[in-house]
Amino acid sequence: MSTTTPPETAPGRPLTAAGAPAAAPPRATRRRGERGPLGTALLHGGLVLASLIALVPVAWLFFLSLGPDKDDYLHPGNIFGKAGFSNYAFVLQHTGFFDWFRSTMIVALGTTFIGVFVAATTGYAVSRMRFPGYKQLMWVLLLTQAFPIAILIVPMYEIFVELGLIDTYWSLILINCTTAVPYSAWLLKGYFDTIPFEIDEAGRVDGLTPFGTFFRLILPLARPGLAVAAFYNFITAVSEVAFATTFMLDDSKYTFAVGLQTFVSEHDAQWNYMAATAVLIAIPVSVFFYLVQKNLVTGLTAGGTKG
Repeated sequence: MSTTTPPETAPGRPLTAAGAPAAAPPRATRRRGERGPLGTALLHGGLVLASLIALVPVAWLFFLSLGPDKDDYLHPGNIFGKAGFSNYAFVLQHTGFFDWFRSTMIVALGTTFIGVFVAATTGYAVSRMRFPGYKQLMWVLLLTQAFPIAILIVPMYEIFVELGLIDTYWSLILINCTTAVPYSAWLLKGYFDTIPFEIDEAGRVDGLTPFGTFFRLILPLARPGLAVAAFYNFITAVSEVAFATTFMLDDSKYTFAVGLQTFVSEHDAQWNYMAATAVLIAIPVSVFFYLVQKNLVTGLTAGGTKG
């Protein structure tokens, strides 16, 4: 009577039902692009550091706005014992803050709507239509950004005097559009390139005109790109100083950027009021950013995939 000897197995290796040693479990391998623990820690550490770098100046500005004296920025440690909101009360009650707010919103929203409309139609035309000089048009728009603002103030002032636009909101809206539209047109042209041309053809098959296709089919798909362009136009109008200082003569029509200069004289600067006003200015900008932030990341990245 013969007996069989079971096969030798490695210590701890289980046997299968047939008596053969089971295969060793596969080693955990990292997928391509997957970060390890060290990479994840470094990434999060970098993000935390970048967040602190971005937030510290804002926090410091808010802290200085709590000091009641104009020279508290020289001795910030003294603010802790006398911090308050008296600067905000003075700015809201004894300055033209609400006039500045009204003027800024008129100029910023006007620049946003007109600038985005012009940039969208320009970008769509260059993206979809082939007319003589369509490539040169975009380069001409880009070339306009090469001229410094300083050399444009005098000729633009003379033009607006002839048109009767000095000391009107239209002057700032138009001049801000000349700054914001070229970049926005390039941005939206790149975004329109990512939208399949078959959508335009489907609109024509359904009987839509080119304008109907643009407004009813393309613009809803280009919402992220439009959000980025709108935010850029809005920020451009809010932060513009040189033209607003030159073209606005009535102090009730000053924008925020010009209103801040009223706290600076030849021999003195009221830094506490400037800090408080700057914090208040950030509120409408933050609200606008919150309204469009869902589409900002998509719009910033998608426009760079083509053309």
